[in-house]
Amino acid sequence: MLWTIIGLLILFWILGLVFKVAGGIIHILLVLALIVFLYNFFMKRKGRARG
Repeated sequence: MLWTIIGLLILFWILGLVFKVAGGIIHILLVLALIVFLYNFFMKRKGRARG
């Protein structure tokens, strides 16, 4: 589910760059998706390290 959201946001970001549509909003959403991805990634890693 998370990968689908990230993929869609990247696609919309590229489309926004090409067509100059909603530039600021899509950049904010992309940064939020990156933060959520990194948080999820590190929380899973931290859980595995405990055993």
